[in-house]
Parts: sequence; structure tokens; C-alpha cells
Amino acid sequence: MASVLEADKAAAVAIGDTAPMAANAAHSGCYHCGLPVPAHSDFTLCIEGREQHFCCPGCQAVAGAIIDGGLANFYQYRTRLNNRAETETASYQVYDAAAMQEDFVSEPQPGVRRAQLLLDGISCAACVWLIEHYLSRYPAVADVKVNAHTHRCVIDWRPAAGRLSELMAALAAIGYRPMPATDDRLETLQRRENQMALLRLGVAGIGMMQVGMVAVGLYAGALQGIAENWEQLLRWVSLLIATPVVFFSARPFFSAARRALQTRHLTMDVPVALAIGAAYAASAWATLRGGGEVYFDSVAMFTFFLLLGRYLEMRARHHNALASGRLGQLLPLSVQRVSRSDGAEQVEDLPLKQLCVGDLIRVRAGDTFACDGIVREGRSGVIEAMLTGEAEPLLKQPGDRVAAGTLNHDGTLLVEVEALGNNTRLSAIERLVEQAQSDKPAQVALADRIAGYFVGVVLMLTAVVGWLWYLHAPEHAFWIALSVLVVTCPCALSLATPTALTAAIASLRQGGLLVTRGHVVESLEKVDRVVFDKTGTLTLGEPRVERVEVCGELSQSRCLAIAGALEAGSSHPLARAFAAAGNTSVYAEDIQTVTGRGVAGLIDGQLYRLGAPDFAAVQPAAAPAAPGSGQWLLLSAVDAGVQSAQPLAWFLLTDQVRPEAAAAVAALRRRGLQVELLSGDASTATADVAAAVGIDTFRAGATPQDKLEHIQRYQQRGEVVMMVGDGINDIPVLSGADISVAMGSASDLAQTRADSILLHAELVQLPWALGFARRARRIIRQNLFWSASYNSLALPLAALGLVPPYAAAIGMSASSLVVVVNALRLNRA
Repeated sequence: MASVLEADKAAAVAIGDTAPMAANAAHSGCYHCGLPVPAHSDFTLCIEGREQHFCCPGCQAVAGAIIDGGLANFYQYRTRLNNRAETETASYQVYDAAAMQEDFVSEPQPGVRRAQLLLDGISCAACVWLIEHYLSRYPAVADVKVNAHTHRCVIDWRPAAGRLSELMAALAAIGYRPMPATDDRLETLQRRENQMALLRLGVAGIGMMQVGMVAVGLYAGALQGIAENWEQLLRWVSLLIATPVVFFSARPFFSAARRALQTRHLTMDVPVALAIGAAYAASAWATLRGGGEVYFDSVAMFTFFLLLGRYLEMRARHHNALASGRLGQLLPLSVQRVSRSDGAEQVEDLPLKQLCVGDLIRVRAGDTFACDGIVREGRSGVIEAMLTGEAEPLLKQPGDRVAAGTLNHDGTLLVEVEALGNNTRLSAIERLVEQAQSDKPAQVALADRIAGYFVGVVLMLTAVVGWLWYLHAPEHAFWIALSVLVVTCPCALSLATPTALTAAIASLRQGGLLVTRGHVVESLEKVDRVVFDKTGTLTLGEPRVERVEVCGELSQSRCLAIAGALEAGSSHPLARAFAAAGNTSVYAEDIQTVTGRGVAGLIDGQLYRLGAPDFAAVQPAAAPAAPGSGQWLLLSAVDAGVQSAQPLAWFLLTDQVRPEAAAAVAALRRRGLQVELLSGDASTATADVAAAVGIDTFRAGATPQDKLEHIQRYQQRGEVVMMVGDGINDIPVLSGADISVAMGSASDLAQTRADSILLHAELVQLPWALGFARRARRIIRQNLFWSASYNSLALPLAALGLVPPYAAAIGMSASSLVVVVNALRLNRA
């Protein structure tokens, strides 16, 4: 139990921003919120053997819920008093409706839903600890994460075990009012962050200028002489101006440094806070004593330049976030819904929230599509740059699909709504981008660890330098140690990798490659071998029945109808070849799909098989030979009693090779990469496609397990393998490859397992992405070299007393700005 309590304590202080407050701290107010307790009130609870008083039944109920949940440690580790609890619990049952959940609830996996909430009332690390531990005790909760800075709570729960309203009410019961994390509210938080950063920067800038003017008088007095009373007055004015700079503008540095020390993890904020605090304290002490040196100008200048660097880094982060595109920023607020009855047409303007699947909407030239849908009338070019990076309009006509967030270019279209809100392709891409940005690549983690050790070295060097100068020139020891502390702060080192990776992910997204895992950028340049699937990857994935060879008693039309019924509902590209041959009077039951082999089902009591010859023949040894070269599928009627099959018809399928496939393969080979084709198709079509695109090494008839074992053999030899595929049968190999790329037209399951997605399904983007990754690596190396070189040169100069504190502040901030600006060059790609 002791270890559990220690772990809880560590979790509680991990994100805290003030020193812990003892649970039994004496105060005359409410034990929960600190407000005065009314006279003659009788709202009490026994907590840890002591009777505690509360101001109202709401606070008493909240405290009771916390204690009953076994979370009494919350009151021991909280760093601030809580907000007063509401005595009336709001009803959250409205959020159980599917329509209300569209904007903030997704389904990351079958049977589990994810709610994005914003919480009101979070004030410290103990709040995070309490919320996560309290909700984790609910059987319906699979996972819960809370961010104390953004007040964002992500809850994964199982709807079969409980409702979302119950979890939201539970949050309200312990004093944290939940609300959906919609685009508008997220934008509000981002705007507040920007406004607060500007306010802190403005206070620091004004303070720097005012203290600088006062410092001119002090420096002039030191050179020419100044009356003691005037000198003391100028010092007090400097103290007055610098105080809000330290206690308001520099507050984030002190808060972050305190968290770092509480979690025993040194960060760059530790030397920054130490430098600001020490310089201010020494200057204030000198002012109070009436003698000694003051450094108020250096304190204000250091704070200003550091805040300026962080503000520009924050703006770059916001810019990259906007580059991925928020759904609410792209979609129109209203649409034109078209209703038709008895030959009459009625058009009405309707808010987007009231649109339903199946409605018809009219999209004029220049309008953005509000939903995913199918074009029913009209012809127009559609710009899909937001999804694919392709700026040229693509022709859309009846039967074609359009996506939310894309732009209708030159004509008017009538579109039937297929998907809205979180169910659109744009929303899915947005969730994948958020997933990629939340991943921490190995390079970033390594940079964080190096920065932590570097901070420790800096602190030791500062102490050594200060002690040596104290022995030889005590009057200079403090400001020289301060300069060493400031000039060697590893801000640039910590920013070198993450800023470049963030910019690279945004640029790849604009170029048509959606990165969904954080390791992709750092791994792309290491690729040794690229393995392609055939159908839907090197080919267009639009096969058609070229020939039908009947070898039984059934007619050609009947064989096509049976094949269409067996393939009905399948998402495999080959199934689309039989879609037009389907017959509404022929239905298949008990359909079973054998991945990479074929499909079987019952039609009018007869078992049929369609697929590779050895699969359709039941007995592989009895499989007949195909009538010719190419990709042939065999349809057979199975006699279950004797485990044999009677061939009924052969179908020759053809699929057009992608026009850019040969150029992409050639570009990859010019980069020195090995290129290979790995297909589940056992026919001669695999060899034909390989020859058409210029691939010498290929393998046909590979099962999903064969594909996985094939790339694993390369990996065991030390090769880094990229797999490019699009089908369900590619999922195992996509998961096993070092880097996996799914085509934009791939199945949803394949896209969720892939590390990246070719949005426009153009293979020429692959060699471009590999080249871009190498450029990103060069930028990262440049940033790391610059930050290391700067610290190596600045440290001895500061230790020799050649760098005053204000110059150290400028140099450290300038090094951070150089790193950020250099990383942003990737956005021009």
C-alpha cells in the first residue's frame, strides 16, 4: 500500500504548479473550497480522524464522494483550494444522444468510444490525480487522461457498460464541470493562450524598456558620480518596475521549474528560474541594504527575450496545427437542402447541424462541401487540396464521391449526404494527425534526456565558476555565474528536434502524405527496401471482367450472377469487378471470405466457391489449369459430401497499371533502394505488372502470413522495410513493416494500421517524401550542431567574464530563434 501511495503522490505533483499544501493545514473556512463557514451550520465529515467543516451541502457531498472513493490523499496533495461545488447537479443525459456526440465523440476501436471534454475547476496537479483515479474506478471506463494546462480530459469508455452522462455527472459530483471539447471551445483556449502570452510579453517588454532607461542613469552615475540619495531612488524605481516582470511575466518559468524539481527531472526551466530568481533576489537585497550591485535591467531583458522566443515557438506550433485544418474552420455553417415531391422542387437554407444522412444538398461553384456524399446531378471540378495536396480540380459527375472540406470549383452539383461530422473522411484525417502529433519520436525523447543531463552539468559548472571567481574577484563572482547560467541554458537543444519534426509532418501532409505515427519522419531516410502490393497499389484497383469461359452447364449470365452475389458487400478491389454483374434475384447466404484466397457461400442451398483455382477446387491437387495467361478466377459448385467441386466458369480479370507507377519505381531505384512486388494473386498477372513498372523481384500467391514472414526475413538482416498496400489482406504486413504506407483508397482498417497514408494515391509522392525526409534530417542536424556549437563557444566566454548577463540573455534567446526559424524552412517545401 505504501508504494501505491507513493505512486499516487508522484502522479499528483507531476503537473503541479505550486508547492504541496498539507492536508491538515489549519484554516477557518470550508475544508473543500476555503470559503467562510456560516454560523450554526452543521455540514461536517470525519476525514483522517478529524472533524472537518464545510460551507454548504454541495462541498460536503463532493468531499464525501472523494473519501468514499478511497481518494482521501487528494486533500493531502492538492496545492490550491477547490471551487465551491454546485448544490444542483446539471443533467447530462442530453449528451447520450448520438446527435449530440457527433462533435466530440469518436470510436477508436469497436466497442470503445472516446469523448473529448473540457473541465472547469482544474487548479493544480492534485486535480489531475483525483480525476484520473476517480474515473478509473468506474467499470465502463477503459482509459482517462487529463491535461492540467489545457483543462482537456480524454475518456475512453465502453457504452455497453455505462453511459457518457453518468461519467460526466461523476465529474460534476466531485467539483469539475465537464463540457464538450468542440472546435469553438478549443479555439477559445488557443486564443486565451495567445492573449496571455502576449500580455506577459508586453509587461516584460515595457518593464525592460523602463528599467533600461533607469539603468542608464545608474551606469552614468557609476562613471561620473551620483549623489547617494538619487542612486538609491533609481534603485527603488528599478525594483518597482522589475517586480511585475518577475512575478507575472516570468511566472511560467518558476511554475515549470517547481514541477521539474518535484518530479526530480531537470528541465531548461530550472536554470532559467534560478537565474531570474537569484538576480532579482540579489538586486532586491542590495537595494534594501543600500549597497552592492543591482541587475534589474538584466532580469527584465532576460525575461523579455526568453518570452519572445517561446512566443514565436508557440505561434509556429499554432500555425502547424492550423495547417492540418480544423473541421469547424473548413465547413460552412449552412447548406441548401433540396426537397422534391410530385415533380416540384423546394430549396431551403438549413443549418449544418440539422442536416441528415440521405438529404440532398445543392453546392454552388465556390462553395465548400459540408459532408461526404455522392454526386447525383451536375458536373464540376473539385479541388481536394485539403485532403490530398493536389491543387488541380478533379472532374466530378453523377456517381462520383465528394468529401467534406473540399471546394467546388466551377459548376453546381446536387449531392446526396453520406456522412456528417465525425464520420467524414476529413474528420478521420484530423484524428490521425492528432495521433501523430501526440506521439513522441525517439529523437525527441533522446533530446529531452540529453537536455536533462545538460542542465545538471550547467548547474555544476555554474557553481564551480562562481566559486573560482569568488576566490579571486568576489565583486564579479555573482554576475559571471549568472551569465554562465543564462548563456548555457539548453533551450535551443530542446527545440532543435521537435520544431523540425512538427514542421516536417505539416509539410508532408500538404504534399499528400498524411503521417499518422511520429516515427515516420525520422525513419524514412533509413529505408533500404520498398515492397509494393499489386492490386489497388501498383494498379488502379478497378478490375473488370475481361472474359468469361463457361465450363459447366450454367449460362454465362447465371455464372456472373452467382459470382456477383458471392462478392456482394466485399470491400476487396476484385469484388468490384462483379458489382455490375449482380442480380437482385440471386442472394448468397453464410458468406465466408478466406483472405487472399477467395469467397464461399450458399445460393439456393448449393455451396459455391469463387477464387484462386486451388481454393475453388477444394482439393488443391485437383485444381484445373487456367485457360491462359493473366489473372483468372474459378467459380465452382462444391459437393460437400465427397469434398469435391465441379468447375462452372473461368473469369479473366484485368486491372490497369497506375500511370505514374513506373516513374515512381524508377525514382526509388535511382535513390539506391531495392524495390519488390509482393502479391497474393497467384496468376501470371503479377509478373505482367512487375514487368510493366520495372520491378525485377516479385512474388505471387503470397498469403498474409507469407507477406509478414517475407519482410521479417529482410528485417532480421538489418534492412529497414517500407510496405505499401491497400487491402485487408495487407494489414499484418503493414503492422509488421518498419514504415507502412496505405493508399488513400485503402480500406479503413488498413489505413488505421498504417504509419502514413497517400491521400491522393499517387506513388510519385513516395520518392518525394523520402527526399523530403532527408532534408528534414539535415535541418535537425543543423539545429543540433548550432545549439551544441553555441553552448560550446558561449560557455568559456561567459566563464572568463566576457559576457554580461544582458548579452547572455540575448544570445540564448537568439540561439532558440535561429533553431525555430531554421525548422520553419521546411514549411516552404
